[in-house]
Amino acid sequence: MREQDHALYPRQRRDVSRWERRGLSPRAERIFNIVSTVVLLVLAVGWVYTIRQALVEGVRPAGLAAEVTMNPLSPESPPPTPYLLDLAARSFVSDTMLRGYSGAVRVAVQAPGDTVPAPDSLPAGVEVQLTPGEQEERPGVWNVMLRMRDAIMPVPNFTVLTLTPLSEKRGGRIGSYVIGSWPYESGGRPRSPQYAPPAGLVRVTPQNMNTPVSDHFVLADFLTKGQRNVWPKYVAMSPRLLDKLELTIQQLEANGHPVEHVGVISGFRTPSYNEGGGNPAGRGALSRHMYGDAMDWYVDNNRDGRMDDLNGDGRVDIRDARVIAEAAEQVEKKYPSLVGGIGVYRPTGAHSGFVHLDTRGYRARW
Repeated sequence: MREQDHALYPRQRRDVSRWERRGLSPRAERIFNIVSTVVLLVLAVGWVYTIRQALVEGVRPAGLAAEVTMNPLSPESPPPTPYLLDLAARSFVSDTMLRGYSGAVRVAVQAPGDTVPAPDSLPAGVEVQLTPGEQEERPGVWNVMLRMRDAIMPVPNFTVLTLTPLSEKRGGRIGSYVIGSWPYESGGRPRSPQYAPPAGLVRVTPQNMNTPVSDHFVLADFLTKGQRNVWPKYVAMSPRLLDKLELTIQQLEANGHPVEHVGVISGFRTPSYNEGGGNPAGRGALSRHMYGDAMDWYVDNNRDGRMDDLNGDGRVDIRDARVIAEAAEQVEKKYPSLVGGIGVYRPTGAHSGFVHLDTRGYRARW
């Protein structure tokens, strides 16, 4: 009878949710519902915030709707901010106006008030900002930062040097540092713009003197000899010269002469030092070293303070300096805009020979 009753009146099943049928307990279902509600609220808040920020930044509603609803994996979707910042950083690395033909220049030099240097290929919406590169009241070395909305990325291996104007000189000095005066500084017109007094000088301190200015040179390589304990010091320095130096090093390596380290005889010379160390008239008064676009240097891979045996004849003499000069000649043929002086110096008691390079704007040889 009981089995018959079961057949006539089957047990009635209670309606349950499909979540329960999948195995969720009532308690688990309540937790799931709460979590789902929180997630939806977060998405809704994010949606509203995105719309508000876009409207504040001037995005039109039609374009806003398209951007908000677009599939981020779609080829037509806007690139994400990290991608654009990385693209902007890469544009600094490849920009010839900033990094030179060599791609090895690491600085831009600008007068106070100049616009921040930036590549023409900088993506829209990316801003270039400068942050102090040293902990001083008057920083002269600045790190370059890229900003897009709230995201920030530093530009690697590149800094901006701001100039201290010559108007800060008093009695031929800036502070305690003796500089002297350039020809035509107080009046007159030089024969070419290359011989006009510099627009200003880079302030060098013990904190920033080792700042790389190119792949093989640092800021201290341009310091004038003397005044050892006087700080800050000041130098003139040309990125075009850095480019020519680095191109010459690259040409040396292409010619089979690896360059791991260089030695510097002389970079920038203040007019005061130049006058005291040589003939203050004629060519001496117009030394390119006073304008920051000349350097006397040599290859010193073994770091012994002397020119290396570049031609492999077992001796160090003027023929090794000529190996560098020949590489510089090749550079000038490829890049006429960097034409200038190339001078070869034989070894003496004070040094083992070196090469002078400058970018004076016309050919000179000695």
